Amino acid sequence: MTSAAPVIVVAPDSFKGSLAAPVICESIREGLRRVWPHADVRACPMADGGEGTLDAVLSAAGGAASRLVHSVRGADGAPRNVAYGVFDRPEGETAVIEVAQIVGITDDAAMRTPVLDRTTTGLGELLRSLLDDGITRFMIGLGGSSTNDGGAGMLQALGVRLARRDGSVVAPTPRGLAELESVDARDLDARVAQAQITIMSDVSNPLCGPRGATAVFGPQKGVAAHDVETIDATLAAFAREVERALGRSVANAPGAGAAGGLGFALQLVGARFASGAGIVAELVGLDAALQGADWAIAGEGRSDMQTLLGKAPLVVARRAAQAGVPVSLLSGSIDDAALPAFAAHFAGCFALPAGPASLASCIADAPRLLADRAEQMGRLLDAARMK
Repeated sequence: MTSAAPVIVVAPDSFKGSLAAPVICESIREGLRRVWPHADVRACPMADGGEGTLDAVLSAAGGAASRLVHSVRGADGAPRNVAYGVFDRPEGETAVIEVAQIVGITDDAAMRTPVLDRTTTGLGELLRSLLDDGITRFMIGLGGSSTNDGGAGMLQALGVRLARRDGSVVAPTPRGLAELESVDARDLDARVAQAQITIMSDVSNPLCGPRGATAVFGPQKGVAAHDVETIDATLAAFAREVERALGRSVANAPGAGAAGGLGFALQLVGARFASGAGIVAELVGLDAALQGADWAIAGEGRSDMQTLLGKAPLVVARRAAQAGVPVSLLSGSIDDAALPAFAAHFAGCFALPAGPASLASCIADAPRLLADRAEQMGRLLDAARMK
């Protein structure tokens, strides 16, 4: 490097429940330009399929995309307006859906409903509406869901009949599926089979078992420890019936356990998995931005060992390494236990609070904290460059 103003790629994921990735980019840019007023700061807002994916994709698509709103049922069954995007791609018009917008774990109202009674019906409703609009290509980010219904709600909304022994329809929730006796897929919307659905996720877990949706992700959604085995058995029974009805077996496929089993239901109707962060990296032009760069900054709300399972900061670090660009991590918080493992990927790891602070105050003051921390990171690099 020389003493000239550097070229810096800023590629953070969103800070869940706090700031969107494009806003984080601007805050970091502000801090860096306190050090280098003329620095070439290249913003590449990232996402990996969870909260913030829609914002990142729309930001990357620019004028070729539209942000739209549709009313569907949330996880608690109550109507809610959800945002989605439609943008032009070389292969045709594509809808971008962020599951967290529909059944997000940050939806306090829905989270007050027991997880046994939450459903993914709203996703099926949105898909059906978009199919009515003539859209046949979908990108669906699965991160940040509050549901654990195996995708039953989505399937029911798309025409799959879930019934008791007497023929009456069961509720597409973990509680309702406990009464499931038969599945009839003859009325599944035929247009789904013709659609091209790409799932954006970094989860490789199967639907059931010790690494399944309920055992691994259920507790953070409210599944009590004493209910894990029962709910897992319910989803396993549901999977056997719906797989038989559709003539496909995907319960053990990588990613079937994503989003409480939405990964299972979507693969069951023909969706394909892809790295969410990888897709977003392509859309935002991360590789091109890294060419000729002096430094890159990645980040997310909280970094821990799960970061190394394919989340956005790891994707940024790997692509930066391929381009010969050092990359540092700037996150809301960092698990100290992960620092030794992070050392292989990041040239320094930095968290926001400079001292004791409450989560609420950090969230409220996140833009300033980001700018201040980016400034100090920049001053450290500037000192090294001047040697």
